[in-house]
Formats: sequence, C-alpha cells, structure tokens
Amino acid sequence: MTDSVSGRLTVSRATLDDWQVVIGWAADEGWNPGLRDSPSFFTQDPDGFFIGRVDGEPVSAISVVNYDEVYAFLGFYLVRPDQRGRGHGLATWRTALAHAGKRTVGLDGVVAQQDNYRRSGFELAHRTIRYVGPAPGGAPGPARVLPVEAAGLRAITAYDAASHPADRPRFLQSWLTAPGHRALARIVDGTITGYGVLRPAHGALRIGPLFADTRADAEELFDALTAEADDTPVVIDVPETQPHAVALAESRGMKPTFPTARMYTGPVRELAEERVFGVTTLELG
Repeated sequence: MTDSVSGRLTVSRATLDDWQVVIGWAADEGWNPGLRDSPSFFTQDPDGFFIGRVDGEPVSAISVVNYDEVYAFLGFYLVRPDQRGRGHGLATWRTALAHAGKRTVGLDGVVAQQDNYRRSGFELAHRTIRYVGPAPGGAPGPARVLPVEAAGLRAITAYDAASHPADRPRFLQSWLTAPGHRALARIVDGTITGYGVLRPAHGALRIGPLFADTRADAEELFDALTAEADDTPVVIDVPETQPHAVALAESRGMKPTFPTARMYTGPVRELAEERVFGVTTLELG
C-alpha cells in the first residue's frame, strides 16, 4: 500500500469482471491480447490476478499465475498512463510477486525494462519477436492436420508439457475449446507431431501456441490455421533463438514489430525449445 495525491493505493485480488479493464489497458499498449483470453487465464490460477485502486478507481495491475509448485509466470504489469510515476506499479508488483512464493517466475517484458527486472532477480533467457502480417490464405491443411479432439486432451497436454516449463492441463482444457479458438493438431500414424491454436484479437488473429517437431510440421499447421483468415492480419510471437521459427514467419510474409525479453528468476525444467515456433501468450508464457 502506498500514498498518492488523491488517496491510498490498495492492492487486492482481481475478479474476472475486474480484469476486463486491464485487458483494455493492454490493448491500448499495443499488446492486443485475444478477445476471449481472460477466462482461460483465470482457469489456471484464479488467485493470481491483482489490481491496484486509488479511491476505488483501478490504476494498476499485474498477474502472477502459479502453474505448479515450482513455476509461475508474471504478466499484465500495467499502470494507467495518468497514474504513472507515483509508485503504484512497484507496490502492485511486490504484493503480487509474493503470490509466487519460492517458485521460479518467468516473464516476457519490454526490453527497455530489463535492468529493472534484473534488480528484482530476473535474468535474460532470450528475446521474443512479434511478427505480424496478412494471412497468406490458400488451401486448407492436409488430412493429417485435424481438430485437436482427434488427438485427445491427454495426448495434447503431454505434448504441450514437453514444450513448456510446466504442465498446464486446466489452462489447455479451456484454451483449446474457448469460443472462437481454432485448435489443430498434426497427427502422423497416430502420433502428434505438432499443434497450434488461432484466436481472435482486436483487428487481428493471434497464433499461440505453435509447437511442432519440425519446420515442415509447423508450416502445415500454420497454413491450416490461417486458411480461412481472409487477409485478416495474423500475429505470432517467435523466440529469436529459434531460427526455423523466424524463417517460417518470414516465409509467410510476416514482418517483425517489437521484441520482448523472456526472463526467469531461477532454473526451469528442460524443455524442447526447438519445438517452439510460437509462444502461447506474452501474458502467460
């Protein structure tokens, strides 16, 4: 809690309804989260969302979502523009970060804030580049690209777990079936070789995650996901350290826009980084 000109900042847990104003702030910053992301975010950890208020008015926000006993992810670190420079952000940060306890915490932050994050114990892992471009369109994917239901939630969850720092079955159950989300898997001889999700955002379509064994697998999934996009801009966040992912985005006519910094406070479990052609979200990792 901190003093401000008009009153005291009070930080408390946010409800799903509270979070709609935060989604609007994120859209204003150009982050453009998906239109129906919030329910899936809250499914993973409903206690991991915090909002700061002065005289009852929302002025700051942050999420620290716990995935399991060893890993959490920080996102939505925002202060309303007219309330910046008053200490509200740092006070909200400290309150929320306590929710993670001793877990390793990850984030995808603005590159310019890296030094501030380092002072809080975060270290750079790699940069993530947002690519944007018109959907290439074309024919739907081949017969081996199918709705994820053909693979089953358990198999998709296991594949996802190998490509992400934590298991997240609750999140995936919601994410794969949310209204407007298009979730596809590539299945060869009964084995998953990749999966991806396309979802609507403000004036664009977002791909995330896009996990695949090879670039060829990722290309088939990308083309199948965007086959019916009708020139709507497509957005994907690509690890800069994954050259095949960068090449795929550029081969589809997408252009780099802004980078973010993936940082961690400690070790994360070993994962198949070469499978990550597009991260799920900048807000939840």
